[in-house]
Amino acid sequence: MEYSSGFPRKRDVSLHELSRRLAEFAEVRGWDQYHSPRNLLLALVGEVGELSEIFQWKGEVAKGLPNWSSDDKEHLEEELSDVLLYLVRLADVCGLDLGQAALTKIVKNAKKYPVTNDHTPTST
Repeated sequence: MEYSSGFPRKRDVSLHELSRRLAEFAEVRGWDQYHSPRNLLLALVGEVGELSEIFQWKGEVAKGLPNWSSDDKEHLEEELSDVLLYLVRLADVCGLDLGQAALTKIVKNAKKYPVTNDHTPTST
């Protein structure tokens, strides 16, 4: 198995595992005192801004990012990861099960937006 930074590559990772690792990461560094819902939300918004900057002047981007360099893709992975990690940590600090909430939201959206012949995207 190939390893990157001490972790196996190319395996499914659960939200629960991420939540557990993030909680441990914060605890051993004494950061829990700073991880209030408000602070985590503001950090999340900042990371979404950094993610947005990557796409800011690129116009439409093809699926799979065929014209992007490996460095650009790595930068995107890092910023997406930052957003995900803050989101998972925020849900954990709020005592929410993010995975279950997401599944529930998909079911609600399926009822709200039933399948039709018109495949025009709508917002959730």
